[in-house]
Amino acid sequence: MARELAALPPSLGPVRLIAVDGHAGSGKSTFAGRLAEALGGAPVLHLDDVASHAELFGWEERLRAQVLEPLAAGRPAHWAPYDWVERRFGARRVLEPAPVVLIEGVGAGRRVLRPWLARLLWMETPRAESWLRGRNRDGRELSDFWDEWERAERAHFSRDPSRPFADILVRQSGTGYEWSSGAGGTSATPPPVTEGDGLPRA
Repeated sequence: MARELAALPPSLGPVRLIAVDGHAGSGKSTFAGRLAEALGGAPVLHLDDVASHAELFGWEERLRAQVLEPLAAGRPAHWAPYDWVERRFGARRVLEPAPVVLIEGVGAGRRVLRPWLARLLWMETPRAESWLRGRNRDGRELSDFWDEWERAERAHFSRDPSRPFADILVRQSGTGYEWSSGAGGTSATPPPVTEGDGLPRA
């Protein structure tokens, strides 16, 4: 998959922007990290750092101004990650216009971003299973936040679904990952492949 993605034509200025979307708790961050390694250390932008308590899904204009427009012009992007504990944005970080940039998080494949994506990958983990994973990961102290999040995520995907437009569906198996072409795929994709044992689980 890494070889195929690296060979794609640029989609955002000089950048091939690859989105990894899926339900909260579906394993997006772990998979994106492994894919970034296979791509030789491609940068990963986590949408958890872009969203905020006030804007769980209303961050698209800020992302456009801080990240998409600079990368489209071939310039480094300067953006401020959100601190979920302090409830404020932190010091600015730099995102270079690398040949491949991964953007991962719930809503990474939303309608307004798709024109800039070289590929949209969807983590094929059922919503109930994903949310249970997330709740177990974050503990009981965040149960109120998860109640709010589940309502917000359900509303988002109801009005702006990503999965029907995914180029590749990624499934986590007992020995790694398998992938296949999604309904939105516009070109040939690799046959299902399983990686070796020992992959981290999310």
